[in-house]
Amino acid sequence: MDTHVATNAAYWDGRAPHWVDAGRVNWAAQEPQWGVFGIPQSVVPVLPEDVDGLDVVELGCGTGYVSAWLARRGARPVGIDVSVEQLATARALQEEFGLEFPLVHGNAEELPFPDASFDLAITEYGAVTWCDPYRWIPEAVRVLRPGGRLVFLRTGVLMSLCEPQEGTVAAQLLRPLFGLHRLEWDDPEGRCVEFNLPHGEMVRLLASCGMVLEDLIEVQVPEDAQTSFPYVTAEWARQWPCEEVWFARKRG
Repeated sequence: MDTHVATNAAYWDGRAPHWVDAGRVNWAAQEPQWGVFGIPQSVVPVLPEDVDGLDVVELGCGTGYVSAWLARRGARPVGIDVSVEQLATARALQEEFGLEFPLVHGNAEELPFPDASFDLAITEYGAVTWCDPYRWIPEAVRVLRPGGRLVFLRTGVLMSLCEPQEGTVAAQLLRPLFGLHRLEWDDPEGRCVEFNLPHGEMVRLLASCGMVLEDLIEVQVPEDAQTSFPYVTAEWARQWPCEEVWFARKRG
């Protein structure tokens, strides 16, 4: 297991107890709420309109709420996550809400699924944040059928450039764009490793894997948006995108 995979698995095992209540809130939501500001699906349409009957893999599923939203819309989701404790929470919430779908302990950089198994691959933070894009994106594409879609919500590139090692995101550039890839953090919960790529590199990576970019939403939070996350303010996120949603389709 690569160092960052083991580091992030330990990090999320340790943080899992803090995500039980948030997981429960998201499982209970009547409408999907996306990102750190909980923006509703009606404002930021991350899920495709019609997922009924689709085979879906959620990459880095955490507590499994995105898969739960998909299952209620008629999809057949499978969640995979590197954290044993996060998956334990997901299973407990499945029992609590009476909704079952497969949950797999594994690494999105080495998916244990056959080629062309899914119609849709999706991740909200999950794999797109905690896995190396040069590994997880080719794997996601491999398990998609021709014409299959890849959707991911990630930290905005500009926020990655303005986020300090400690404290709230700044209104100034703190690191270079060129070379942006791997970011290492230390916080009270332990050490973790995140990944992000500049837009041009991400577009080229998707194209090299046989994907066609269909849309990119740079999210601007609504006026009344609030968040419990300490590293970004609504004032900042109304001026610059703290999150992005990417939509791509596999060439068929």
